[in-house]
Formats: sequence, structure tokens, C-alpha cells
Amino acid sequence: MITGPRDTVKRARKLRSEMTLPERKLWIELRKRPGGFKFRRQHPAGQYVLDFYRASVKLAIEVDGTVHDNAPAVQRDQRRSRWLRSQSIATTRVPARHIFQDMEAVILRILEICAERKKQCPSKNDVPLHHPVDGSPPQIGEE
Repeated sequence: MITGPRDTVKRARKLRSEMTLPERKLWIELRKRPGGFKFRRQHPAGQYVLDFYRASVKLAIEVDGTVHDNAPAVQRDQRRSRWLRSQSIATTRVPARHIFQDMEAVILRILEICAERKKQCPSKNDVPLHHPVDGSPPQIGEE
């Protein structure tokens, strides 16, 4: 599980109570655990706070409003995405207007990405304890 320094954790806690309207609307849907995926909101990751995070598939979801439309913000977002990639975390950006226009399509796309990432990063629970092609596990005392 990725986390951040104490000041980032504090900032994340504060941001949970200050979510934007599109973030709140998306959170209402994500907290229902669509597709069986559990999401975290305002999750600390290094020096950054991710809008939403699905740990088992290492997916960050960022809601982009008009604040993200200027050159300095684009550069900050690119730095953040590069750092997240270095931690094997993929980032998907959701324009705020899409949340208002077609929430169902947004959720379906997030689920598609999660399913694809799950194929790439199986969790420990998804890996069998032994490989059937290798035969049964040895009996006790037979190693």
C-alpha cells in the first residue's frame, strides 16, 4: 500500500471534507464498490494526494476541472503522473463535465480499466497456492 509523509496524510484528511462537487458525485458511486472494487478517496501517495485510488490494481483516478486547463497545472499533472508511473501506478483522468453528463459511462470506463489492470497485477488472493500442472502439493513429510 502506498502512502505519504505525515503532512501529506494530514492534507488528505483535510481534503476529504473539501471535495469538489464532481468529486463528491463520483465518490457517491465509487463507495458502492462497483464491480466489487473498493476505492479510497483523497489517498496520500508520496507528496501527492490522489482523488481516488484502487490499491489492488494500482489505479489512481483524478477528476479534472477547469483548474487543470492552464499550462502550469498541466506540467504539475505530468510530473505527478510520471512519479506515479515510477511506482507502478496508472492514472486515469476524468473530466468533471463527464461526471455531470454521463456518470454511468464514467463508472463503466473505470471498471474496464480496473479489470484490465487486474489482469496485469493479480493480487495475492488471485494466485493459486500451487500449480496443478506441477501435480499436487507434496504430502506432509514428502519434500
